[in-house]
Amino acid sequence: MGATEPVVERENGEAVREERERESNREAEVDFRDVERGPEVGAQEHGVQTHPPGEFHMSRLQRLSETNPLRLVINGATRVATPSPPQFRPTPSPPQFRPTPPPSQPLPTPSPSQPLPTPSPSQPRSTPTPQQSLITLNSRRYTNRISLFLFLLHMVVAVGLFGFLIFKGIQSLLQGGETQRKEKRLLEYFLPQVEAASFLSITLAFLWQKAVREWPKFMVHFIIWTSFLMALSAGILLICFQRPATDGVGAVFLIFAIGNGLYACWVTPRTGFCSKIFIKSLEPVSKFPDLNRPTYWMLGAGFLWISLWIFAVIGALYFYFPPLIIIALVLSLAWTAEVMRNVANVTVSRVIALYYLRGMQSSTQFCFQRALSKNLGSACLGSLFVPTIEALRIVARGLNLLEGEDEFMFSCAHCCLKVMESIFRCGNGWANVQIATYGKGFVQASKDTWELFEMREMEQIVDSDMTSAICFLTGVCSGSICVIVVAAWTATVQRSFTATISLLAFYIGYLMTRIAMALPQACVSCYYVCYAENPDNRLFDKSLIQDRLNSIKSGHDLVVPTPRRLHRISRTWRTLRATRLNLIFHMVVGG
Repeated sequence: MGATEPVVERENGEAVREERERESNREAEVDFRDVERGPEVGAQEHGVQTHPPGEFHMSRLQRLSETNPLRLVINGATRVATPSPPQFRPTPSPPQFRPTPPPSQPLPTPSPSQPLPTPSPSQPRSTPTPQQSLITLNSRRYTNRISLFLFLLHMVVAVGLFGFLIFKGIQSLLQGGETQRKEKRLLEYFLPQVEAASFLSITLAFLWQKAVREWPKFMVHFIIWTSFLMALSAGILLICFQRPATDGVGAVFLIFAIGNGLYACWVTPRTGFCSKIFIKSLEPVSKFPDLNRPTYWMLGAGFLWISLWIFAVIGALYFYFPPLIIIALVLSLAWTAEVMRNVANVTVSRVIALYYLRGMQSSTQFCFQRALSKNLGSACLGSLFVPTIEALRIVARGLNLLEGEDEFMFSCAHCCLKVMESIFRCGNGWANVQIATYGKGFVQASKDTWELFEMREMEQIVDSDMTSAICFLTGVCSGSICVIVVAAWTATVQRSFTATISLLAFYIGYLMTRIAMALPQACVSCYYVCYAENPDNRLFDKSLIQDRLNSIKSGHDLVVPTPRRLHRISRTWRTLRATRLNLIFHMVVGG
């Protein structure tokens, strides 16, 4: 019996080894199937695989297409979030599932008197558990929760205020006397024109977006000069009514038209590069047929909200302190419309950025749900800061042009530019791309994005980019068209309402068009930011941005001085001023 025991033990050992090898092969096959489903999981946005697969057969890899994300990850063709080395955790398992020793080592034969060895941490059989990656594409946390809470609180208050003011308007309509007559006159001569402006603005919004996507090169020049002509026409029309209120509003339009015309002449050399960027950045849109749906949903929601807002404005006229309430309603509508625009921007940014960085065709609906939930706080915070930052940017550049002999203006300009330097780093419109892609907060995304631009020396290119100006002028053009139509209508029925209705029509037309232009603006932002993150991606035209950067460095293309590059210009101004004073001194002494 003792002679046969080793044979039995060896047979048992071989059976255990074969069982472990079959179990290991089954696990390798399961791991490979999970990895192979990675692109499908990414396409549905249920998760992104951040750890490499286990063992798999090279013959299966060779059958994958060259554009398959799995093959790109294996070949290192794309920049992916590199996970930390896997940390293995031994898990207790039954004896038949103990780790398999290397084939070169003989299988130890367990003896009845010696217990089976415990699996060591260096040779586990359990599935490797990678450390949490610092960069994830599927963050589950809510960003900027304080701003999200404030916006939701604002919406609750706004809905309550709308309901109360609409109730006050109905109550004044049911009452007799002078109040009832005023209410009926508003409903007859005020409400139809404003609602018509809403319908016209949403129609123009659809047309502008469609035209920019179909003919981007032509539309860049068309928008710049059409906005000038429409603003000039609106101003002249209002002044022709010869009433104090319409004269004042018309003068504002004329001043803006003059500035718009000067700007159009000034940026003419840059329109060629802007057209090329539009053409290249809008190429991926055709790969996502439903990419416009979030923008359309936001336009529909904006139209309904503005319709309720108009009734609330009418009701505010019959409550205490009408001017203050109307100002509050105007600010509330501005924030709400800007949040709608940023939600559409973040949705498009995630779809396009994942296409550039990972080669994934993401679900637009899932990205839209993320923008309305996880990233809504960042969209709310950006809606407050980005318009303010853009306004300060214009003021800073204006002060820079004015600085010269006046020491006070000189000091104010540099103080403002120092403030702008910190503001641009902590909050800019380019942050939406990293907010959408990595789920970062607004401030952190702004800092990281600007660091990418500085690393690639792209600050001058993005500072001189005309995309925001094109979208702004598109809104101005739509608002001016609404003013021309509504003002001409109102002047024939109730001329006393012309100035007020003209301002409301311009405001509504501008906001609706800005929501529609979120798609092309997001595409351009993704092109810049994703290029800065991975310029070697084959989806980018390397010569486009690099040639522009070389032209700026060589001085062939002049760009607007940025707030971070004006110290050199300030020294030049001081040198010129000192030279002029010395020249005057020598002339006086010599005379």
